Formats: sequence, structure tokens, C-alpha cells
Amino acid sequence: MASIPPFLTRAGSAVRRHPWRSAAALPVLLAALLLVYLLVLIPFTPSIGDIRKARAEHPAQLLSADGKVLAEYRHANREWVKLADISPHVVAALVATEDRRFYQHGGIDLRRTGAAIVNTLGGDRQGGSTITQQLARNLYPEEIGRAVSLTRKAREAITALKIERVYSKDEILETYLNTVPFLYNAFGIEMAARTYFDTTADKLDVLQSATLVGMLKGTAYYNPVNNPDRAKDRRNIVLAQMVRYGALPEAQLAALQKAPLKVDFERQTEALGVAPHLARQLRNWLFAWAERNGYDLYADGLRVRTTIDSRLQDMANRAVQKQTEQLQRSADALWGPRAWSGGKPEVQAMVRETAAYKAARDGGADDAAALKTVLADSRAMAELREAKTRLQAGFLALDPRDGQVRAWVGSRSYAQDQFDHVSQARRQPGSTFKPFVYGTAFAQGISPDETFMDEPIELSLGNGQVWRPTDEGTPSYQPMTLRDGLAYSKNIITAQLMQKVGPANVAKLARAMGVRQSPLDEVPSLALGTSPVTLKEMVTAYGSIANGGNYIEPILVLRVEDRDGKVLEEFHPATPEAALAEGPAQVLLDAMRGVIDRGTGAAIRSRYGIRGDVAGKTGTTQDNTDGWFILMHPQLVAGAWAGFNDSRLTMGDAWGQGARSALPMVGDFMSAALRAKLVDADAAFAAPRLPAAPPQPDPSAMPGTVEPPPYHLFAPSEGEGSGQAAPVQPQAQGQVVPMPQDMQASAAMALPSPAQPTQEPGSLMRLSPADAAQRLAPER
Repeated sequence: MASIPPFLTRAGSAVRRHPWRSAAALPVLLAALLLVYLLVLIPFTPSIGDIRKARAEHPAQLLSADGKVLAEYRHANREWVKLADISPHVVAALVATEDRRFYQHGGIDLRRTGAAIVNTLGGDRQGGSTITQQLARNLYPEEIGRAVSLTRKAREAITALKIERVYSKDEILETYLNTVPFLYNAFGIEMAARTYFDTTADKLDVLQSATLVGMLKGTAYYNPVNNPDRAKDRRNIVLAQMVRYGALPEAQLAALQKAPLKVDFERQTEALGVAPHLARQLRNWLFAWAERNGYDLYADGLRVRTTIDSRLQDMANRAVQKQTEQLQRSADALWGPRAWSGGKPEVQAMVRETAAYKAARDGGADDAAALKTVLADSRAMAELREAKTRLQAGFLALDPRDGQVRAWVGSRSYAQDQFDHVSQARRQPGSTFKPFVYGTAFAQGISPDETFMDEPIELSLGNGQVWRPTDEGTPSYQPMTLRDGLAYSKNIITAQLMQKVGPANVAKLARAMGVRQSPLDEVPSLALGTSPVTLKEMVTAYGSIANGGNYIEPILVLRVEDRDGKVLEEFHPATPEAALAEGPAQVLLDAMRGVIDRGTGAAIRSRYGIRGDVAGKTGTTQDNTDGWFILMHPQLVAGAWAGFNDSRLTMGDAWGQGARSALPMVGDFMSAALRAKLVDADAAFAAPRLPAAPPQPDPSAMPGTVEPPPYHLFAPSEGEGSGQAAPVQPQAQGQVVPMPQDMQASAAMALPSPAQPTQEPGSLMRLSPADAAQRLAPER
């Protein structure tokens, strides 16, 4: 039963106590009470100003620095169409069914409303709302209320009267038809036409129009997708109403009602724009800004000018798409149906995480039986394989001079993966972390031409543990400069340097340069990138290197304007913070030129023809789980990551190394930017090209080669986090766990044998060829 205001109840009681005396005054009394009641409710209904704005809703636009629309922030998934662009069948069906006196009343149909009130008081709830009242309810559900009550009907009526005062009848129809919901996140007649009939609002025929109008009585109950019989019956009622009120010839009714219900259903997704992850990244910030400054993000037409260059963003999108499609073909070959037959431990682990496996266990099956059930379900296994083996990527480019982000690609496809591999995914960076070790050394006065022996070593960690970093291939047992150690990404050289400069100092420099959100474990293996970080942090830190050792916080928004272009607030680059002194920073950058000129990143020149002053670093983690590459140009720093969301899946030896998985994205992007003259090909770093000792040839990694397959890290006492993008089961103590490496990196950590001499923590022991052969034999 609908609730009745208390004062009306008391008035009714008074009338019952004195029926004859009150009979004459009753109409006047009730009218007066109703008037007072309505006057009290008026302040609690939408204002005229709010109603004027409702029809002129303008979503905020996210613009690139060069003025292109990147995204729009809409309150709902709708596309506004003018009444003239809506099929007349829709309007005829709507008026005939929902409000046949629409053109005669002023917002309230008194006869229909009165009948509805009487029936509701009698326990038979009936709708008496006009189209205008329904519009009021659709536009202002919170202000009017959702509960079925006389108070809600009164607020609805007051709001309808205000709407009729502001809008013409055609404007009311247009607004109603553009705001009414049709399920499946489809709002308005245009989205409904696309969703249910794969057409547009102006092309809806009479049957389609009647079907959609029929849904308005109850969109879920009369859903033509799930309840076709009900939808057809309701459609036929609408057709009959159209005939009854002269909107359709009676001669056509019988044939139309016999026509089958033809639905061409397809969910309509919101337009994502060219930088959807960036738009999502900024949504909460913009919403808070708008609320703080008295604006509506979805209605006031704000224009948010970002730092993104639409041309660079398009180049980044195309580079990521091109490379991930190629990588996916390799992934499909490596992780095809045969690999998912159930023998691999990682496949079994993933099967145990599925709902089907858990359901089987809940049903009483043991582990073996549940596994067998799921593995035998070809459809379930195909879906699991498709979800897990989709290759992903992240890409970010920024201007190192002021921190302005120029391109942001958070995943291969936002529609399929909203997880942001730029700012959310924490992955082990592998050898892209090594520059922080070398930068620390240069800051301590160590020369890039200082040499270390390229020979097997082991480093005592205390508590009976040792760290034995290795490189693929036979060590040269010759001195190697730090410059060449970085160019060829030698783990043995980097580990010795880490032992000399100290993990705490390396972590301190990395944080100062931009790795500020992710925790860094201050242990020797940090030198090889064991602590997971984000791509955004790494590209930012490389921007500090390119900017002479000065950290600048990345900036995404330049200004916010109103819909007329008036600047409401401007944002400026942050003040640079000295992270590394200029001298050591220039030495580090010059050493990283060698990576591109003759080291693991040589494909930038040989394959992509980039001849400018550039420097960078490749990175690959254990078993090719993650591929990284970051390139520095004086005006643009670009970085890419490639891998699977689940780090238990790895890329192949031939295509998974950073130089083959991530480098092509950056290479394609930078070469396109140079051709388009969006960056200056002649720009040069301030860092001079320092004279260097003749490079020592690396027998295991000659110039231009890429990383061969790595080995494993054995950690008997404590496993390390894998930095995966998607959750996986914690690794138990004593398991084989990933250890990042670059070119041919591998590192083994194991308890010393009883025959080994006890070493003090931090002490370094050089191994003879015989000892190395015995102690460093890799296990695959």
C-alpha cells in the first residue's frame, strides 16, 4: 500500500467524527492542505536552472596538446539524436501507448493521475505518469525518490510542471527518447536501435519501434533478447494502441501482429578513444577537481588539455599493435593446445585456480579427479588457454626536459584488458635496472674505463648463502671495462660493481631518479633487477638520466578550460630535483650510448635506421618472462614492456628477449616520430662523447646480438616476488624462482658445500675454471 502523509490521515479522521458539519468544508480543506503540501515539497524538487541544464548536458572532453579529442567522460552510454532524426513510428508508438493526451495537457494528465491515485489507495498500484512525469523521474531519480508513494508522485508532478514551463513538447519528446534506459548500458533510442536491431534511430520500422516502446513498461520483463514471447505480446499491444488512436491503419494490424520478432542483438561499448588507459588514469583526478571547483564532469562541457601528442599517441598505438600481433603468433605456437595437455606443472596450477576445478572439488572429487575433469573439458581448456596466453604490452613516452607525457599505451587492447601495464603492473625490470648501479659507481668517482675481471665469482651473503651470478657462454678471463660491461650487459661485471658500491646506495639513486612507488630490496641481486617496478617509474628514471641527472615528476594535464575556452586552471612542470650530479649523469648517458652503438640495443641503428644521438638499455628476466627496452633521445624518452599477465607463462628463447620483444615497439615508434619530424633528428645530449679505451670484444655476446636463453635462481631459504601483473600463488621456500637477466644472464644462489671455505658476508671469491665448472653448472 502506498504511504499517505500523516496530516491527510488526521484530516480524514476529523471528517469521520463530524460528517455533517464538515461536509461543506471538506473540498476546501482538502484543497488547502494539498496546496500547503505541494508548497512544502517545491524546494525539494529540481530547480528551473537544473532543468534547463539537463537537456544541454555536455560531457567533459579530454584533449591532446594539439587539440584532438582523446576521450569523453559521459554519465551514460548514449548518443544524442535530434527528434527529426528519430523514426516517426517511435514517436507515434510512444504517445499512443504511454500518454495519448500528451499534446493536450501541461505536464499532468489529471484524469489519468486521479484514477491512478484512487486505485493505488485501494491497493491496486497503477501508473498514471505522463511522458513528462516519466522524464522527470528519469532525469532526477534521487531528488524525486524511488519508493512508490504519494510524496514521490507529488514531486514528480511538480517537476513535470517545471519541465513543461521550460521545454516545448518536441523538446520533451527528444529529451525523453535520448535519456530513457534500455538495458545493456544502452541509454536513449539511438543506442537501443543499435543494440537490439543493428540500425539507427531514424531507420526503425514500425515493428522495431513498437518493440522498443513496449519495453518501457518493464525493460527486463519485456527484454526481447531473454523474453522474446513476452516482448512480442507487448509489441502487439503497442501496435493495437497505435491503431486505436489513429497512428496506424487498422488494415495493417493483423499482418503486423503475426510478424515474427526479429532481433539483431549486439552490446554497444562506449567509445574508448585513442588513449583509454590515460583517460581512466585521469578520471578520478578530474572528478575530484570538478567537485572541488563546483563543476559537473559529465554535464558542464569542461575541456581538459593534456600533454599527449595525438600524432605520437597514434604512432605508439600502431607500434604496439604491430609488434604484439607478431609476438602473439609466436606465443600461439609455443603455448598451443599440445602445451596445454596437462603435463606442465604451470598448466595444472592454473587449472586448479578455475571455477570448474573448485566446483569439482566441492562436489567431492579429489585433486587428481578434479584435474582430469577439467583437462578433459576441451571448451574450458580452450577458454583458459586463450585468457592466459594473450600477450600483453605497455608503452610510455615522455619529454625528459619537462616531464610531459607524450604517449601512453596501457595494454594491447583496452576492450579486452583494462589493466594498465604502464602504471599498475609491477614487473621485474631485469637489466634495465643496471644503469642505477653504474650511475652510483660514477657518482663515487669510479671511471667507466676501470676494468673488472670477466671471470666466475661468488659473493657471500652470510648465513651460509652465496650468490653466483653468471653469463651465458664461457667467461673470457680477461679484464673488461665498465663501459663494455654495460654495453654487453655482463652480469658478472655488474655484480662485482654492486659489491663495490653497495645495494643501499643503488636503491637510493633509483628512488631519487624516479622509482618512487615500488619497494626496492637492498640486496646484491637488485643489480640485476629483482625488485618489481612499473614501466612509468623506469621511463621516468631514464628521463632523469636524459635530463642531466635531474628528476622531474611526470605531468599529464596542461590546463582545464570551460566549454567556451576560458582557462579555469593551468598546470606547470614540477621544479627539477637533482638526483645525480651532472658529471656522473653525463658519464652514465655516454656509457649507455654504447648499448645502442655496439651492444644489445644495436638493432635500433641496424634495423630501424635511427642515426641520431640516442642511448638506452635492454632488459630480459628469467626464462624470458619479461622483455624491456627503454630508449633516450634528447627530446623524447620511450620505453616498452612485453610479456604475459601471468608470469608463470614465459616467452620463447628466440623471441622473448627484450631486444626482440620490446625493442621493436620503441624502434618503430621512434623512427616514425623522426620521419614525421616530431622530434629533431639533429638534437644532441649535453653529455660529451668521452674518449674511451678500445672496447674489449665479448666472446659470448658480439655487437648486435641478443640475449640467449637464461638459467634459474635457486633460493633455498626465501623466494622472491615475481612482479606479475595478475595474481599467482605465492612461491614456497626452496622453489626455483625467476631471476632477471639481460643478454644471456643467469644467476645461481645456493648453500655452499661442506668443502667450501666459510666467507664473511660481502666477501667476494674468484673461481678457477675447474671450480666454476663444478659449482656453476646450470640447471634448466
